[in-house]
Amino acid sequence: MDFQTWEPVYDGLLAAFGYPREGDEQARDRLGDLIDGAGTYSPADLALDGETVAIAGAGPSLEAKADRAAEADAVLAASTAVDRLRERGVAVDAMVTDLDKNPETGRALTESGTPVFVHAHGDNVPAVEEHVPTYDPAFVVPTTQAAPTDRVYNFGGFTDGDRAAFIADHLGAAELAFVGWDFDDPDVAPEKREKLRWAERLLYWLERRRGERFDVLAGRRADISLPAGAD
Repeated sequence: MDFQTWEPVYDGLLAAFGYPREGDEQARDRLGDLIDGAGTYSPADLALDGETVAIAGAGPSLEAKADRAAEADAVLAASTAVDRLRERGVAVDAMVTDLDKNPETGRALTESGTPVFVHAHGDNVPAVEEHVPTYDPAFVVPTTQAAPTDRVYNFGGFTDGDRAAFIADHLGAAELAFVGWDFDDPDVAPEKREKLRWAERLLYWLERRRGERFDVLAGRRADISLPAGAD
């Protein structure tokens, strides 16, 4: 996903949630400053090209589908899905997080040599400033949803979960398997519910771009619209 393709969709996200672009850009630059001069992790080293990659969300169905994650060639897990999979004996190959729930897990992963895709956006600068300096930069991949820089990547995506899918796509995954995804979870707050709706739309866009049918969207496609600006 190049930024020229992503930007029209990103504009729609900003408008839908009332987020100022400047906030994301400032967060991106602060993250870049914090890792400036450090040797960060090269995403290509994940070696996902041609692999089946499990994209683990943190929905209530995760434990029931943990075996499916274990069967994949690699696992990219969003936020607390990392902890829950590890409790089931399933190792993750990378964590995708905006530091809002379990930053200590990200720290421990970098210290043990597992890459963490750390995302900066307009609402999480304090968390970025608090936690990123405590991570081993050799296993940090800094990301943004605004325009990328020479230090901060943009692979596409919005929530931790769908961003993991876009990362796997960018890195050449042959197949994406979704576990722990519950779009209709009744226990989430209204804003989170709207974010899940956007995640669903973004995955619908991604599967069309890939020419793949994601099982997580089975029975739902008729009610999903592509994001404005999606090609």
